Amino acid sequence: MRILMVALLMAGPVSAEGWKMRAGDELFDVAGLQAALSGQELVFYDEGRSVYGEDGYYSYTYGGGGLWEGTWRAEADSVVCVTFVTEVSRCDRIVRNDDRLVVLTEGGERFPVRE
Repeated sequence: MRILMVALLMAGPVSAEGWKMRAGDELFDVAGLQAALSGQELVFYDEGRSVYGEDGYYSYTYGGGGLWEGTWRAEADSVVCVTFVTEVSRCDRIVRNDDRLVVLTEGGERFPVRE
């Protein structure tokens, strides 16, 4: 039991390091993230598009074609999680930096949203 508790305590800081925050990144609270994304389409520089429906519907269209659909939910610390129809889930952190939304992946990637 002690080993499990130590592992759980250590898991938090390790996963938080993956977000690779930068100076100027501003986090949303749950309500702020919900308001920023609900009913919006985010277009990325590779022409990929994320749609966050007001009803929780989510879709991602690749710049070269292809569509992933699912549902989304806003969580604490500016995290948005998507569960795709394939039952695969992923969570990203969405921040505001210099009046632009930026999607951060747990793997350390940054995807700025086109204006």
